[in-house]
Amino acid sequence: MQTNNKIMDDIAKLATGAAGTLHGVKNEMEGQFRAWFEKQITTMDLVSREEFEVVRAMAEKARLENQELRAEIDALKSDIET
Repeated sequence: MQTNNKIMDDIAKLATGAAGTLHGVKNEMEGQFRAWFEKQITTMDLVSREEFEVVRAMAEKARLENQELRAEIDALKSDIET
């Protein structure tokens, strides 16, 4: 009976060690992937969030001005036709 418990203890220790090793490997792989991904991102020609928001605001302003100008043109056309 004692031998059986020793074998089970050894198996449990082995499983615990393997789980710890796999956890370490997982963390290492995540770190390596994160570093690779960040390197790939920095080599791309991407805009920052701030730059994007500035251009977006400019586009919205231009769209509003365009709508206002279109309304003025339509009003002038209707005046000419009448």
